Amino acid sequence: MALRLIEFIAPAVRENPLLELPNDQEVLGRWDDRLEGDLILVRVLVRAEQAESMLDELEDRYSDVDGFRVMILPVEATLPRPPESESEAAANKKSPERISREELYHDVAQSATISRVFVAQVILATLVAAVGLIRNDTAVLIGAMVIAPLLGPNVSLCLATTLGDLELALRSLKANVVGLAVAFGTSLLIGVVFTIDPNNEAITSRTVVSGGDIILALSAGCAGVLAFTAGAPSALIGVMVAVALLPPFAAFGLLLATGEFSAASGALLLVATNVICVNLSGVLTFVVQGVRPRSWWEVKRAAKATRVAVATWTCLLLILLGLIFLAART
Repeated sequence: MALRLIEFIAPAVRENPLLELPNDQEVLGRWDDRLEGDLILVRVLVRAEQAESMLDELEDRYSDVDGFRVMILPVEATLPRPPESESEAAANKKSPERISREELYHDVAQSATISRVFVAQVILATLVAAVGLIRNDTAVLIGAMVIAPLLGPNVSLCLATTLGDLELALRSLKANVVGLAVAFGTSLLIGVVFTIDPNNEAITSRTVVSGGDIILALSAGCAGVLAFTAGAPSALIGVMVAVALLPPFAAFGLLLATGEFSAASGALLLVATNVICVNLSGVLTFVVQGVRPRSWWEVKRAAKATRVAVATWTCLLLILLGLIFLAART
């Protein structure tokens, strides 16, 4: 049972309203303290699934108050162990089995930032993936997936679509473009410097798109988002998503550098298919997990953005399936 400690700071003049909030059966513990500067600090221990509704209520009531601040802290363990009554168990079943929207947004949004560290991770992951492809070494390829630099921009794009957040969507798209461009340039350089065997099994297996690849990419996007909403470590999430993105793109650059344009086009088609499938399943998984904006007008805008995104990704996938079918006939 994951727990969260919510710390709420507000002016002491609002103490009386604070006594009413929160004060129901969902709260596992509450502690109030006086701070300097005529402020009051309220600490509330809740289950992770119930943190989002409590944060929304706090923001609705106190977001216009000067000095308002809410902090969310993960709790590894607490003693004595919190009891679970029948009413609480029923409430937990109704709550979304995920971390709060604010925690999720913070984790995802910061991974869509273009920085020197991000570019360095893309270069290193591409180098490792290229070496793994050249050597036909699966263990080395897994190492590139653990670095997982393209994980954040893709998951943040899915979240931005689900929330209807245009600013985050543009940041995510920019980070994706920059990441793919850096990976392409790195793999192309490696292909020019080193001798590449285009018949290498690790490379040739990433030049053909099959139904299994589509299932893999859809599963990768779904698993990645589920792990993110559960608060799992990024390295664990990255292996699943990166397996569908980075190795085939590195193979595309290597093949292009060696003049194998037909095989390179197959690798690029696989990359496009994987990107579409990962984002399609990612958006749908966020929706199923109940991730949505707080305000009703934002919910309406987000629903429209989600419909447009799902329709766009689905149409692109159908077009690619048609291209794959035509390629198999020739």
